[in-house]
Amino acid sequence: MTSVLQPEPIHQQTITDIVTSLNQDHYNRIVLNDALSSKVLDQYLESLDPSKAFFYQSDIDDFEQYRTLIDDEISQGELTAAYAIFNRYQERSESRLEKLIATLESPDYNVDFSIDESIVIDREDSQWAANETEMDEFWRKRLKSALLGLKIADKSIDEAKELLIKRYKSQLKRATQTNSEDVFQNFANALTKQFDPHTQYFSPRLSENFNINMSLSLEGIGAVLQSENENTKVVRLVPAGPADKAGQLKPADLIVGVGQGEEGEIEDVVGWRLDEVVDLIRGPKDSVVRLNIIPADGDDTQQKVIKITRNKVKLEEQAAQSKIIQLEHEGKPFKLGVISIPAFYIDFAALQRGDPNYKSTTRDTAKLINELKTEGIDGLIIDLRNNGGGSLREANDLVGLFISRGPTVQIRDPLDRVNIQADLDPRVAYNGPMAVLVNRLSASASEIFAGAIQDYQRGLIVGSQTFGKGTVQTLSPLHHGQIKLTHAKFYRISGESTQHKGVVPDVALPTMYDTDQIGESALDGALPWDTVSEIPHQRYINFKSILPALTSRHQERTKFDPDFLFMNAQIKRMHEDKQDKEISLNEKTIETERESSEQWLLDQENKRRTAKGLPAIKELSDLDDLLEKDSQGRTISPEQEALLNETGNVLLDMIELTNKYVAVKN
Repeated sequence: MTSVLQPEPIHQQTITDIVTSLNQDHYNRIVLNDALSSKVLDQYLESLDPSKAFFYQSDIDDFEQYRTLIDDEISQGELTAAYAIFNRYQERSESRLEKLIATLESPDYNVDFSIDESIVIDREDSQWAANETEMDEFWRKRLKSALLGLKIADKSIDEAKELLIKRYKSQLKRATQTNSEDVFQNFANALTKQFDPHTQYFSPRLSENFNINMSLSLEGIGAVLQSENENTKVVRLVPAGPADKAGQLKPADLIVGVGQGEEGEIEDVVGWRLDEVVDLIRGPKDSVVRLNIIPADGDDTQQKVIKITRNKVKLEEQAAQSKIIQLEHEGKPFKLGVISIPAFYIDFAALQRGDPNYKSTTRDTAKLINELKTEGIDGLIIDLRNNGGGSLREANDLVGLFISRGPTVQIRDPLDRVNIQADLDPRVAYNGPMAVLVNRLSASASEIFAGAIQDYQRGLIVGSQTFGKGTVQTLSPLHHGQIKLTHAKFYRISGESTQHKGVVPDVALPTMYDTDQIGESALDGALPWDTVSEIPHQRYINFKSILPALTSRHQERTKFDPDFLFMNAQIKRMHEDKQDKEISLNEKTIETERESSEQWLLDQENKRRTAKGLPAIKELSDLDDLLEKDSQGRTISPEQEALLNETGNVLLDMIELTNKYVAVKN
């Protein structure tokens, strides 16, 4: 048993510093009182035992004495409750892990996978175990599920047992290495999360490695990760990063194992801390890392190993790119320019040293627009799909390429002061018809640009509801560690916040992203959507009168489109699968369900291919060789191309209908 942990004197001072910093600088004005104390307790218990797998109901009952005392302790720099709760957790988890290891090592331990039983995979609404018998039964099923998942992943029972023994011994070792600093950071973040999910305390050790909570773009795989229960979850991919180029890792996938090189043993990382997983994933440029993942669209038994070559993300690979698509509308050919912007970037170093050719989103886009205009394009699409944001300055300047001058975004600070960013340059790079294509992963600066274009009615917004990241964070040093906190909020010139709600498109397209898992609204404690005063601004085109016709035409056009039928079938299936909160522990049942799922997907794919006049495939893996690749070697998704082409069709509808509207008006 690990020795009982106690707070250090520096922690008592630091919790006071954190509260002071939150009260003085955080956007959200929250009073430290009994109501907050109650929420901190619940958050702390959630962070320690999210699956309700270690604490008993009797423990939870004991902790009730702290429900209205935590605020008083924090005010006095005391951490008695925090450490008492953690020490109980440590006692329960170590005891359980030892019991699991003993069970797996016992020669008498056997599992029957032919019995019809199941286990609840979403335990958010489950009750705490009332006694040891109830807890043992939960872990019997959980252990069986883990073994079955490994068996289906082609491990023998002995290999599966050995892997789980290593997993639980690793977790036990990490538990015994937990120190007072770890406990303090966990508790401090139970407090900061009450202000909003982007506010976080970093201990001195993690302060040195702040990028673990942002991205692995430096000699890594280029992915934004977060901890979820005992797993490491992919939040988003860095555009043009190694993971993005590999095309196999997706947002909401879970990383459960990491292996070094082509043949290195994959180390089980279930139950590891985020920074420890990051250390494994990072490595020298051009080296290979293998990830064992549970895909977001699968279940806990569906695992696969993917290979990614580590590299640095080059600025030029994130640069805006253009192409022309040709579409027919009303029997006439049209050329539409497409500019894809993966991030809002600017080379500050080159700018500061006076390099006249410094790269930035706005400069590159302006150059591409001029090139497209010489090609005689009939309209322009700005593609912001998967663009997670970047430079606020660039979002402001990019809006300026399409309007003569005017406000672009409002920023409100904790004192309710509103700062207005504006484009003051009357020059316009492009004044023709345009659309902006967005999806759930279009965030922050992307939402500022899309929101401004929509408010000015300068162009149509097409796609799906954006991420909803409408807050600004700063990093402040403390005497011990540092704190990242939300100090401002973005508002559109219409007065609406982009926070939580994001930008709602004028014409909605299907999306495969689950909004319950991805987006600001999926985060506990996210700041709400609200409004400030609207700023007077110009409106270029009155889209309001033609939006119903645009939507109707879109729906009619895609009603029998093979790619849209494929997407809609997948979306319907995804929502149906979400309703199932349990997984079977019967091997034949799981194999039948998996075979049925794979056959369903193969049938849908062949139905689409037949409708498009393409030959059927025998295996889904055959698609890897059949699908086109882009200039960076990434597979071109037929669904993504279909969404782009349909955006072009919507834009052409808009051109036709606005011309008719103007003609009638004149």
